[in-house]
Amino acid sequence: MEPARAGCLLLLLLLPALGAAAPGEFDPYRVLGVGRSSSQADIKKAYKRLAREWHPDKNKDPGAEDKFIQISKAYEILSNEEKRANFDRYGDAGESQGFAQQQHRQFHRFHDGFYFDESFFHFPFNSERRDTSDEKYLLHFSHYINEIVPDSFKKPYLIKITSDWCFSCIHIEPVWKEVAQELEALGAGIGVVHAGYERRLAHHLGAHSTPTLLGLINGKITFFHNAVVRENLRQFVENLLPGNLVEKITDKNYIRFLSDWKKDNKPHVLLFDHMPVVPLLYKLTAFAYRDYLSFGYVYVGLRGTEELSSQYNINVYTPTMMIFKEHIDRPADVVQAREMKKQLIDDFLSQNKFLMVARLTSQRLFQELCPVKKSHRQRQHCVVLLTGEGEKFAEAYEAFLTFAVANTKDTLKFVHIYSDRQPEFADALLMDEEKYRGRSAVVILERRNNAGKIAYKALEEAWQGSKEDNFILLDLLDQLRTDPGLLSSETVVADLNDELAPMFLVRWFYSTLDYISDCWDSLFHSNWREMMPLLSLLFSALFILFGTVIVQAFSDSSDTRDSPPSGKEETAAKTEKNDASFSKESNSRIPKKGFVEVTELTDINYTSNLVRLRPGHMNVVLILSNSTKTPLLQKFALEVYTFTGSSSLHFSFLSLDKHREWLEYLLEFAQDAAPIPNQYDKHFLERDYTGYVLALNGHKKYFCLFKPHRSGDEGGTLGSCEDYDALQHAEARGKPSCSPGSRSIKNKLHKLSFWMERLLEGSLQRFYIPSWPALD
Repeated sequence: MEPARAGCLLLLLLLPALGAAAPGEFDPYRVLGVGRSSSQADIKKAYKRLAREWHPDKNKDPGAEDKFIQISKAYEILSNEEKRANFDRYGDAGESQGFAQQQHRQFHRFHDGFYFDESFFHFPFNSERRDTSDEKYLLHFSHYINEIVPDSFKKPYLIKITSDWCFSCIHIEPVWKEVAQELEALGAGIGVVHAGYERRLAHHLGAHSTPTLLGLINGKITFFHNAVVRENLRQFVENLLPGNLVEKITDKNYIRFLSDWKKDNKPHVLLFDHMPVVPLLYKLTAFAYRDYLSFGYVYVGLRGTEELSSQYNINVYTPTMMIFKEHIDRPADVVQAREMKKQLIDDFLSQNKFLMVARLTSQRLFQELCPVKKSHRQRQHCVVLLTGEGEKFAEAYEAFLTFAVANTKDTLKFVHIYSDRQPEFADALLMDEEKYRGRSAVVILERRNNAGKIAYKALEEAWQGSKEDNFILLDLLDQLRTDPGLLSSETVVADLNDELAPMFLVRWFYSTLDYISDCWDSLFHSNWREMMPLLSLLFSALFILFGTVIVQAFSDSSDTRDSPPSGKEETAAKTEKNDASFSKESNSRIPKKGFVEVTELTDINYTSNLVRLRPGHMNVVLILSNSTKTPLLQKFALEVYTFTGSSSLHFSFLSLDKHREWLEYLLEFAQDAAPIPNQYDKHFLERDYTGYVLALNGHKKYFCLFKPHRSGDEGGTLGSCEDYDALQHAEARGKPSCSPGSRSIKNKLHKLSFWMERLLEGSLQRFYIPSWPALD
């Protein structure tokens, strides 16, 4: 044993000397293509160029997303002077650069240089020895917030938080790899967070150790607490799904199930299979399409399904999927396969998401069935039957349904609507004419924009479903193919009411259940550090409750000692109390300031007004140019005046002529709001950003974006010029110009006050950035 000990001791003594010159694993300078002496301006310029080139929305290369992640990580290190100094000194941008990290790097270099037998050292947790199958699942913070969370409303996600030098991570890796491949093929989402590189995201997810497994569905996080084996992970993902996605169907309830299309306005899907339990693939599919379809499962091996199988001539040995629409005696479409694959099911269901004549029950359904025309070659017309409810209108509806089945085309959709449930929509199209009162009517329409403007033509007579009515409607549709100008009438319709939305009490009940479930889970599975906020809240509530009782008891005892006041004194006291409460309530609605304080955001006050803004405070910045400064500031003051009472809001404006580059850098992180401009586009410097409003949170490094309102989408005339004197206690006293130019510029900030309300509610989309750029 002595020679072995001597060899180990010699090895440890040689480690510091042999590991001095090996290169680091990740070099941000090499990723951005800059030198170590480059300035921050050169680094920012290189980052912007590479980000535009490799952004996944612009570059379709399979490795574009990974390259973009590396570029963002490199810029995050080099744009922060402290992290850059740490990297230059230690080859790592981490916060702790102690002895253990240096020993890790030195051992790594020694091992690479001398090629010792890995079976002897057996350190598979080294990042270069790790399995690379997780790379395609890696998540970063902005990707998680902007893409993964919204996508979790369509499919559940299983996420692993891992790190280097983690023995347990290596132990679960074979099981994780097998389950990840299996669940991804079934339609679940997979994600991996490397806590060493994405500390912010790991902290956001609540992971305090590695490995941590969690599920994400509908934006809600659930932690996995069992042994990491295949069966437990599959069951965990299955338990994330709601329990009422798929209904068990037998001979006793299939007629009721298929007839519910009238109530829920959806096609109904039946899967016939010989498995006693509903397959996970089918549950995941039902969750993805729950807004469009209702799902049922038939276990053909169960006694009590013979009539159902015979009714639709089912092959009990082959899985069969059927879709039923308005006619429950025969399926609208059928697919059969020995092994149901996700792609096959998706193709089948995506072609049958709507009824033959779907009822317009919400604005979302109206937008999907009747989309806005994009060009003359992509016209989409809707034939709408406006009718009432009850047996009186059944004959007219059946005739319309028969006509729709015979004449449905890709560019033509047939829908119907109950006039009593959507009175504003019906009145806008029929103008409340007497000949349609109490009868059905047919209207051909085309949506022109998202603001509600449509072109339409109504049949001159009420729809009764006769042969003559069919000929008249068919003739109009033939003319419409060659003459788009046939739709000569135009109007603006309001958004449809959501008829199937649950009542407030139901939504409140389910929200309460979710909250109780979260508290129960935290009570049994969270550590004391995570429980401290909840315990603090509980003890505070108890303290306030008992304190109030004690104070009330003493106040009651003291009141009994005093004699009761006379009737006149009591009446005067009540009057005085009511006046005081009314005065207090009125004063609470008036902003603390009598004017709107709007300062210009410049390089002098940039650090204090944004970069080092106190936690919880936001700076609302208006983008303007020299030519639009006066009218935009006046309109901005009118829109935000009612919010100036909040001490956490600051109001500024930014000159587009001076700081265009700074603004476009921020907009690169809001891809859906402002796509990355092409540096070779000749109109690159001509983009009009006047009227944009950004709510900047300097502490948490995110912003919310308000895009200017386009008055042309309203379908009506512009509003009259607002008088700035209407703002009480305002700083300015003069009236702005009422010229058409100033009116159009002011109209850009239309509905800004509604956006400000959503900002205070916290319901606006947030766009996160790695760091605030310099305001040159």
